[in-house]
Amino acid sequence: MSKVSEIRNIGPKSEAGFARAGLHSAEDVRAIGPDEAYSRLIRAGTRPHFIGYYALVMGLQGRPWNDLGGDEKTMLRERFDRLVAATKGGDRTLSKLEAELNRLGVIPGD
Repeated sequence: MSKVSEIRNIGPKSEAGFARAGLHSAEDVRAIGPDEAYSRLIRAGTRPHFIGYYALVMGLQGRPWNDLGGDEKTMLRERFDRLVAATKGGDRTLSKLEAELNRLGVIPGD
């Protein structure tokens, strides 16, 4: 079994997040693909971030994270937004600031 950080664009610091999401090897991540893997990361408490998402997508394709542009970036952004909306922040607890903003109606709650 390969470490998750052996996927291009994924560093050793990210392995803890993948482990919290139940993904302990590069093979685990490859088997479920980038969208399901990223959904699991969000549900496990990783804050959604577009660059992290597309770095994973590109890495699974064997491409550097900065090899993205134009229409492909637009398509991945739409995919990311749908994924985050469908995941709805998962099981993570809102920070105090987020909870207060939610109470005030500034951001939607989970």
